[in-house]
Amino acid sequence: MQRNRGSAIEASAHLAIVCTFASDPLSLDFSMQPLTHLPFSDKRTGPVVLCIMDGVAYGKRPEGDAVAAAYTPTLDALHESSLNVRLKAHGSAVGMPSEDDMGNSEVGHNAIGAGRVFAQGAKLVNQAIASGRLFEGETWKAVMSQAQGSTLHLIGLLSDGNVHAHIDHWKAFVRRAAADGVEKIRLHTLLDGRDVGETSALEYIEPIEAVLAELNAAGADCRIASGGGRMFLTMDRYDADWSMVQRGWDTHVHGQGRQFSSVSEAITTLRKETGAIDQDLGAFVIGEDGEPVGAIQDGDAVVMMNFRGDRAIELTKAFEFDELDKIDRGVRPDVLYAGMMSYDSDQGLPEKFLVDPPELDRTIGEYLATTGVRQFAISETQKFGHVTYFFNGNRSDKFDEALETYVEVPSDRLPFEQRPWMKAAEITDLVIEQLRSREGRYFMRINMPNGDMVGHTGNFLAAQISVEAVDLCLARLLPEVEAAGGVLIVTADHGNADEMYEFDKKTGEVKVENGKRKAKTSHTLNPVPCLIFDPAYEGEYELASLDTPGISSLTATCLNLLGFAAPEDYDPSLIQFK
Repeated sequence: MQRNRGSAIEASAHLAIVCTFASDPLSLDFSMQPLTHLPFSDKRTGPVVLCIMDGVAYGKRPEGDAVAAAYTPTLDALHESSLNVRLKAHGSAVGMPSEDDMGNSEVGHNAIGAGRVFAQGAKLVNQAIASGRLFEGETWKAVMSQAQGSTLHLIGLLSDGNVHAHIDHWKAFVRRAAADGVEKIRLHTLLDGRDVGETSALEYIEPIEAVLAELNAAGADCRIASGGGRMFLTMDRYDADWSMVQRGWDTHVHGQGRQFSSVSEAITTLRKETGAIDQDLGAFVIGEDGEPVGAIQDGDAVVMMNFRGDRAIELTKAFEFDELDKIDRGVRPDVLYAGMMSYDSDQGLPEKFLVDPPELDRTIGEYLATTGVRQFAISETQKFGHVTYFFNGNRSDKFDEALETYVEVPSDRLPFEQRPWMKAAEITDLVIEQLRSREGRYFMRINMPNGDMVGHTGNFLAAQISVEAVDLCLARLLPEVEAAGGVLIVTADHGNADEMYEFDKKTGEVKVENGKRKAKTSHTLNPVPCLIFDPAYEGEYELASLDTPGISSLTATCLNLLGFAAPEDYDPSLIQFK
């Protein structure tokens, strides 16, 4: 990571703090044994602080690498003075189907929190489809029964990004539904441009329309009914902006909005009019004679195609909650609704789902709660659920109310490229307050969302500034961690800001479109850092010799530095004691 220039970072002064999640002490696994102390437990007196720089990795090429371009004297100094190692954060290291699959914040925090790798959403769905289990399950049979004589609606992200959904699942579903006798199928397609190329929507619309045409030729009635950019409608998360869900509800359910005769017409027209990339395109409705072709009616069946939960929960609530004051639903149609997977098992959302989620058990959070160790988790809204829900193994409540403190800093409701520093300064203020007010050994986890959320915008300069903002905050944290007698581990969950341009796989050159370098808005396959800042280090340990260390090994490392032996089935620690 080379740095070459700085920037002045100013953070918003307004701050609100929300502590959430109710305790459920009866849900603790009391068969778990407390962690075993190591001799090292007497060597440090303060906390172990895990700082996850979301979306910050080591790029392969200088061109387009906003991390390398950023002025980051703190990270540079840590690389020079601290034990450090590069970690794998994609593919098999986080439970994805292949080594070509990017990591993401959900699976990354799952792996770090659980200390070992579980098969994740995409892989589980692939297996369920390939084996036929999905189509033999009670939920699929109920959906098919409901859709006979009515309409089957599929809603979700249409791409092969494999982070929230995959086009192959759409193809399998429409083919099987038609084979099972469903005559009328309507697709509500959310355009990606975030986990895939920023203007690649038609690369997914055209093949899915080819499948629909094939089925229609055999007598079915299959059409795309509505859609729009994923960051404009439907796919909000963490209650950040319910107006997105309102737009999605009006578009998909009621068929309200600007009408077009085809999806290709909608995409090309909206691009020309606004210059927006796919994720930000406005909503569209496909219509005939002024009427929508796919409004959702009483008696229909609806399936959410996303397997990842965070951006599917709010629409699920809109379909399933009898009382909901977040949006105006008008007349809510009486439908059978099912999700691809369980999106929130604690809330029972959705009631019906097609594929069982991975069962992540015995996370570091549960072990520490069982052992009586305090924990502190903090981020802003955009990644708050990642250091809580996903980190705790897809669990939305605490393991022990008395031992755990969760702090959410509300995110700005503005495009992230306009505020690339986001809430990093406010998060840092609260972390410093915590470090100064609490003594003893405890575990703190922080997520700085900047590199990921700003990286997704495709704005190189903003991404560079976002990394510089995080570096500035790390500079503030180092002396505070030292004064508290603690250890700071700086790492990431996956890459993003490290590759802001798309490259031609054959030539290795940056792709150019309309005379401009084509922005990349998706995650990367690049390794992420692990930097261990231990001011009291006297050579008690060294880096372990691991062939391809992954981010799941951070967990055993944190436990070791807290003075505990890691559970035997955790992935090996990144350090070994001498």
